[in-house]
Amino acid sequence: MEKVTPFLMFQNADAEEAMNYYTSLIEDSEIKSIIRYGANESGDEGTVMHAIFTLKGQEFMCIDSNVKHAFSFTPSFSIFITCETEEELDTLFEKLSVDGQVLMPLGDYGFSKKFGWVNDRFGVSWQINLPH
Repeated sequence: MEKVTPFLMFQNADAEEAMNYYTSLIEDSEIKSIIRYGANESGDEGTVMHAIFTLKGQEFMCIDSNVKHAFSFTPSFSIFITCETEEELDTLFEKLSVDGQVLMPLGDYGFSKKFGWVNDRFGVSWQINLPH
């Protein structure tokens, strides 16, 4: 086995928008590569056939699905962020929850100093934690 990489499948042709958004929010993050569908290929021209991006060094792959599925993202799988400051946590929580859904509001749930869980506007689930 070479490695294990989280994979995100976007169904509304918004993979590139999501990558740009995530890499703008989290420092030391970047889009490493994007391969787009061309004319007369199986996906809509210009959408993401395959992309790689990193968030704080963690590599992710993603696509814009050219097939509409009856499923999307689920909160059962989420991106877990450990923050260094309360300000960082508050900022990320606020920005990721815009046009999304708060699953657990910011609070002290006993297992950390402060914690929140959101689905962002793309449907991706995030757990944001400030440890004790």
